[in-house]
Amino acid sequence: MSAQRQIIMILYLSNSALDSDVRGWTIYDGTGQTYPTTGDSDTPPYPTGLAAMQDGWRVIQMPQLIPPDKDLEYTTSFFKFEYVFEKIVEVEA
Repeated sequence: MSAQRQIIMILYLSNSALDSDVRGWTIYDGTGQTYPTTGDSDTPPYPTGLAAMQDGWRVIQMPQLIPPDKDLEYTTSFFKFEYVFEKIVEVEA
């Protein structure tokens, strides 16, 4: 008997385009088969968000494109170009 589990991947891209370079990432494996952590690899899982989509990942959240407040254009803040992807996989129950 099998069951479905979700894997979540968060990619931080260099700009708002899905085909831009991945700058940071993290993966959460709901199958319990792997335990990846942020910073455990120097190589991103995909070069772009589009490459992840082409490999079967589904985009479930895109960033809001909010213009910076006046005089805050160069301050450090949250990652503006965060995309959340999911993949549903079959596992043995």
